[in-house]
Amino acid sequence: MPLYLTEADVDGLITPAAAVDAIEACFRRMAAGEVEIAPRRRLRLREGALADMAAADGGLGLAGGKLYAATPNGATFVVCLFDSESSELVAVIEADRLGQLRTGAASGVAARHLARRDATTLGVIGCGHQAETQVACIRAAVPGIERVVAYCRTPEKLAEFCGLTGAEPGESHRDAGTQQIVATITNSRDPVLRGEWLVPGAFVAAAGANVVSRRELDNTVLERASFVCCDLLAQATLESGDLVEPVEAGVLDWLEVHELHEVVGGELPGRQSDEDIVVFKSNGLAAWDVALGAEAVRLAREQVVGVTL
Repeated sequence: MPLYLTEADVDGLITPAAAVDAIEACFRRMAAGEVEIAPRRRLRLREGALADMAAADGGLGLAGGKLYAATPNGATFVVCLFDSESSELVAVIEADRLGQLRTGAASGVAARHLARRDATTLGVIGCGHQAETQVACIRAAVPGIERVVAYCRTPEKLAEFCGLTGAEPGESHRDAGTQQIVATITNSRDPVLRGEWLVPGAFVAAAGANVVSRRELDNTVLERASFVCCDLLAQATLESGDLVEPVEAGVLDWLEVHELHEVVGGELPGRQSDEDIVVFKSNGLAAWDVALGAEAVRLAREQVVGVTL
């Protein structure tokens, strides 16, 4: 019988550390060719959009998808998981918190594999809905982080975010952008991170804007980068203004853009020196929703959480 998990169930079941481990394992299965992914589609609503994305994970024996509607009144997310062999519905999961965790966990995995091993500082640009899990998951993946500097343009949001995460407030985007690890998590139409701010050896996780008309990184970030990767090229070419516009401008070539699973799986080294600037562009994959949804179901059955439908 299928299991139904609420937002509160997911929040109580999955820690940031567990999310990082689950998403890292997902990347390893991607590297092994065990995962098929359908890029996100968006349908226009009168005010907003309906989006769907799907993946099949042979290693987990599960296939599933996420469906969500976003309007000026908010957004609602749901993930459905199916048994790949029997086709039976395994679970229906309310997936707002799941999405926060899997997005933060992907940045954490990227930081674990691409940041300098001695990195101790994290800068976060953006204090919105997704930002808290960026901090929590990157901290879980890189336990040597000692200082977090955050910045967003709304003083009240910045103060609240710093109180929640223990970050110190920056006075400008630059304060966050000069740390050893930098996470951008905004919906900005114009770049919020300038390449001239980056310190030698910086790692950048651009995890916010996933619409081609929006950008978080200026061209100088890509010009200075020794290694650029994304979560899935097929999706990046459709959604990543941070990569599409530099390619169109001749600053970057798609042949220079790799996929993170190549690094996690050991096919590519990624960072080759402590001075390299490395960029990961994250758009969000259905494979992560399936992987973290599977972990939520495993823990729920172990702890007898949720409702059987």
